[in-house]
Amino acid sequence: MIKEVITILSERSDLGQSRMQEVMQEIMQGKTTPAQIAAFLVALRMKGETADEITGAALAMRKFVKRINTFEDVVLDTCGTGADRVHTFNISTVSAFVACGCGLVVAKHGNRAVSSRCGSADLLEALGININIDQKKVEECLKKIGIGFLFAPNLHPAMKYAAAVRKELGLRTIFNLLGPLTNPAFATHQLLGVYDLKLLKVLAEVLGNLGVRHGLVVHGLDGLDEITTTSATKVCELKNKKLKFYSIHPSDFGIKKARLKDLEGGDVKANARIAQEILQGAKGPRRDIVLFNSGCAIYVADKAKSIKQGIELAQESIDSGRALRKLEELRQFTSI
Repeated sequence: MIKEVITILSERSDLGQSRMQEVMQEIMQGKTTPAQIAAFLVALRMKGETADEITGAALAMRKFVKRINTFEDVVLDTCGTGADRVHTFNISTVSAFVACGCGLVVAKHGNRAVSSRCGSADLLEALGININIDQKKVEECLKKIGIGFLFAPNLHPAMKYAAAVRKELGLRTIFNLLGPLTNPAFATHQLLGVYDLKLLKVLAEVLGNLGVRHGLVVHGLDGLDEITTTSATKVCELKNKKLKFYSIHPSDFGIKKARLKDLEGGDVKANARIAQEILQGAKGPRRDIVLFNSGCAIYVADKAKSIKQGIELAQESIDSGRALRKLEELRQFTSI
């Protein structure tokens, strides 16, 4: 199957959902060689991934995932594609605690750094959270605290067949897109940052195909795979199975415009210090971008009727100490 698929892709033809699902299952079962996986990934990237192809790949990966069961009606994720190469601090992870402080259940899917200096897993470890916990413990975190970290390597064991190839290639591939689409808790609501404007519509369509009820796919015009405060952010909103496109700007919500320099993260230790300071209430451009992102996450999880109201709830979550308490509770619970 994979040889046939590589030929099709090299001719710049689309695979469709079912064929992509089949070939991805072959990869996840260890039935393909590293050379075949590499050729497949490069050929697919050169052609460009369609919504149907990404959907098929995500459905295949979901079959092999260690499922995290939660009986909540709303499960939020703030995982982005990464690979934006701007090297900000870990905005989406801090935003997850702020959203959780508003009473939302947040299943934060993530991994160690690939293209950045500090991934969500690296940050949480530096903050004293044990990320190497089993499925049952993750489920307990979600139930008792309202937030859990879903460490991708522990919950996607079949990914081991492609991991070495991805690392050796050092290219953005379909796997950068699949991380946010294969949350083991099957998130129902999602804020998804992407590294390329062309992915907005495609990934919003995929979220709809995968059953997400309300999603925001976002791209900062400064290159961020987050909602940015340095310029405008392009948004594709999925709601009631319909897509809506618009732009948002920090000034629309009374947020000061920042410089990229103000949002830099640095190494793991620096990221941990920044996260702690924001959750402790430190003011400035880093807090502002977290408020903007967590406000949008609160809105997309239907806890707020507008982004503006979401930002107000995010401010309360930090200023009341609730967001910081969620971090402390997760640290304590995962160390037991």
